[in-house]
Amino acid sequence: MNKKSITQMNLQGKKVLVRVDFNVPLSGKEPPITVTDDTRIRAALPTINYLLAQNAALILCSHLGRPKAQEDHYRMDPVAARLQEILGRPVKKVNELVGEQANAAAAALQPGEILILENTRFHPGETKNSPDLSAQLADLADAYVNDAFGSAHRAHASTEGVVAPMRAKGGECGAGFLMDAEIKALGMAVTDPPRPYIAIMGGAKISDKILLIDNLLQKADEILIGGGMANTFLKAKGIEVGTSLVEEAALPEARRLLEMAGDRIVLPVDVVVAPHFAADAPGEDVPVAQIPTDQMALDIGLVTVQNFYHHLQGVQLVVWNGPMGVFEFERFAAGTNAVAQLLAQLTDGGTKVIIGGGDSAAAIAKAGLTEKMTHVSTGGGASLELLEGKVLPGVAALDEG
Repeated sequence: MNKKSITQMNLQGKKVLVRVDFNVPLSGKEPPITVTDDTRIRAALPTINYLLAQNAALILCSHLGRPKAQEDHYRMDPVAARLQEILGRPVKKVNELVGEQANAAAAALQPGEILILENTRFHPGETKNSPDLSAQLADLADAYVNDAFGSAHRAHASTEGVVAPMRAKGGECGAGFLMDAEIKALGMAVTDPPRPYIAIMGGAKISDKILLIDNLLQKADEILIGGGMANTFLKAKGIEVGTSLVEEAALPEARRLLEMAGDRIVLPVDVVVAPHFAADAPGEDVPVAQIPTDQMALDIGLVTVQNFYHHLQGVQLVVWNGPMGVFEFERFAAGTNAVAQLLAQLTDGGTKVIIGGGDSAAAIAKAGLTEKMTHVSTGGGASLELLEGKVLPGVAALDEG
């Protein structure tokens, strides 16, 4: 998975089409609409600033939300305004993705200037990976940079289709800094993990992660399981879990995975139970064999945290995906926070720790430990698919490094 990085491309003074991930939260549907969390915009700044230092002209494109048509509240104007504030320099914006206005704006763009195109999903050809749209996008620039790892698992015109026509006219197609970091970190876990290698899996559903667990069992030395999915595994072993969340339909798969893994799947030995699902519900730590029939497991227990600690000693690589409990409720966040602290300690000792996006990244951020991790993925779905061993179209399409 050695793809050409932005630093290997000749971009001096060129017009560069950059696929970014500016799918950010907005204040609402009625004007004035503002960006309420600019994390994803800031994540693209290293790539944007590098290109500006190369005296390139930047043409940025991104999807925003899931518009069914050209819905005004999903226009890119608030994003352009926020990027302009952050950069302290003008950011132009056009009201179409391709067409006469976009062509004219791109043609007039000078080195060091920035243009944002309209929401890619306003165009029906985007999600259909239309060759015509792909060709029109390629016509706007001299080179293409993909820095939107969070969309790399989708074969859309702006993420995958644009590469072929850009390459056909001699343009380079490479990875921005964010994409490059994701490819290197997650690619290491998939292709050449240092050992011992332990995966930590959590979250509510096992059904969403069967392929992931299957692939991890071929790559990792052990998998430590917490969160709601642990209940399904426990029940598959014949342990009664009270009113805990269980995916009955996934029990056969859970049994198969347990048989295949032997003792390489490590389950909780105690859990924090509550009579109902609420932030103020009283919690009690009990062994898994003693879960009351009228209570549900909402977090891993203290003994399980200590057990996980022992399994993690001496490891060289940890990949974590999914919280250990209902971390949104402070009372049931202790297990998730404890694992986050353990991983922070491991990185201090030289262990590589990769956080697989989504709720895990949110839990790490909530604990204030993002900077302590080796890598925190920005792409929930994309990171899962890569760890499942799938080929990501947006990555595969790029030039070889």
